[in-house]
Amino acid sequence: MPVEFQTTDQLKDYYRNWISVYKEGAIRDVTLAKYWMSLSWIEKLAPDLELCDVTRVVYQQIINEYAKEHERQTTMDFHHQLKGAILDAVDEGLIPVDPTRKVIIKGKAPSGKKTKYLNQFELHTLLKNLKLGEKVNWDWFILLVAKTGMRFSEALAITPGDFDFAHQTLSVSKTWNYKDGGGFAPTKNKSSVRKIQIDWQLVMQFAMLVKDYPVDTPIFVTKERVYNSTVNDILERYCQKLEIPVISVHGLRHTHASILLYAGVSIASVARRLGHASMTTTQKTYLHVIQELENQDVDLVMRSLANLT
Repeated sequence: MPVEFQTTDQLKDYYRNWISVYKEGAIRDVTLAKYWMSLSWIEKLAPDLELCDVTRVVYQQIINEYAKEHERQTTMDFHHQLKGAILDAVDEGLIPVDPTRKVIIKGKAPSGKKTKYLNQFELHTLLKNLKLGEKVNWDWFILLVAKTGMRFSEALAITPGDFDFAHQTLSVSKTWNYKDGGGFAPTKNKSSVRKIQIDWQLVMQFAMLVKDYPVDTPIFVTKERVYNSTVNDILERYCQKLEIPVISVHGLRHTHASILLYAGVSIASVARRLGHASMTTTQKTYLHVIQELENQDVDLVMRSLANLT
């Protein structure tokens, strides 16, 4: 039986119903959780605010209060999640004028934490010390993520059928819902559906490793529930033993991208390989790497100009 949209008087009630009607079942659970979190902030910041009283000033005050405890990008996300419902309320005549127009996004200064990744020598040290036997283990998982840059959930969902050994590609078209008990799930976004070119050595290794595995069965998922922390603990022990920076599985993804950028691979190619929705995401995530490369470019330009005598 379809859910009917209810007209309500308060912003928090309207937003709650709006999420239920327009977002539940239409977006991934992890994204839906962000909308429910935004609702909890509305309940905290404007518990008694009437929908008809949401003016530009009132809306800006809500954004300002949220920004006091969050960075600017997080505040921007909150604004976008709330704005969709507000504009629908305007279309329905429940709010006379768009209160989100010309909103000013503020926020705390970014923490300044650098993305954790290994350099090429450190990654080589890690990979050559992995225990890669004849049977699948988490060391093989670490190798695959390091060489493809896949997200944790994407790598968990990989089946033997996703490999095209003849053309040296690996298809990413799904994820594994490890947080909620397992099962295949959609990718993070449409751009995440992609083919990743893999090197001949990885082709030979995995062709032998998965030859007797069912084509459509995840390679790394057993009957036991999978936890991100399991692989992170293995990685941490390796890093400590080898005296290299301690990184997480997600840090392997950052390592993969950083090494490609330092090697001169274009931002557009790295973005496609990682499954980013846009190059902007890649640029923001690896700004420190890009800035370092730009500094090297400046030095190269200056040396080139100096030789023009």
